[in-house]
Amino acid sequence: MKIAVLIKQTPDTAELPKVTVDEARSGEVSATMVLNPWDEFAVEEAIDLADRFNCESTAISLGREGETETLKHALAMGVDSGLLVDERVIGDGDEWATAEALAEATKVAGGEEGISLVLAGKMSVDGNSGVIYAGVACKLGWDLLVNVTRIVDIVDGKLIAEQVFEGGQETVEIPLPVVVSVAKEINEPRYPSFMGIRKASRAQIPVLGRDELQVGPSHTVRWEGMSKPEPERVEVRIFEGSTVEKKAAQLADALMAEKVI
Repeated sequence: MKIAVLIKQTPDTAELPKVTVDEARSGEVSATMVLNPWDEFAVEEAIDLADRFNCESTAISLGREGETETLKHALAMGVDSGLLVDERVIGDGDEWATAEALAEATKVAGGEEGISLVLAGKMSVDGNSGVIYAGVACKLGWDLLVNVTRIVDIVDGKLIAEQVFEGGQETVEIPLPVVVSVAKEINEPRYPSFMGIRKASRAQIPVLGRDELQVGPSHTVRWEGMSKPEPERVEVRIFEGSTVEKKAAQLADALMAEKVI
């Protein structure tokens, strides 16, 4: 069995207050870039499951060519291998294009055997959308579990897990392959060991581009030429009458004429 874990490089949250509005808009952020904190729980779970079920684990990240520090952090924690998806494959694409690229990278990572389980964090600290893993599941045609707090077992081609929802918790059994978004309660991420850091520093991270991925043309949604709607014309009528009853009768007749009542 093979496991893939989706990770992202994000600004260090301790330095986010230093990021200017112009930097955020341009994407040229000067803050220190680290492994997305939510993804650390997914990485830890991938390592734990690989040990429990004697399987391989691969970390997959989308970013610029040469941005491999996050993948090497995952390798230093104990993930077996890493893949970098060159962000140029999605161009100016949106989250849907990102999900497609990561789904295709998952197929490459699986080889002939294929990936049985994809793990992901709850969200990213820079986007907070929490939609990429759902898009990956959709592109792969797999089931999706969210807010998983414990993976109980993997047996007979099925995954048994506990997930939380508003007002309670449930244990579910679902056939593999499946995409799982983990909650922070699932584990306590380890610190990379010294030997792990040394090994990761020498690791060669393969880069996947358009030649290796079966992705369509990038696309995004833009709203242009939006104009202010024309104000509605409002007519005011004042009903005259010597009594409230007469005024009410005129109002009722007017409403009936307009087919309001």
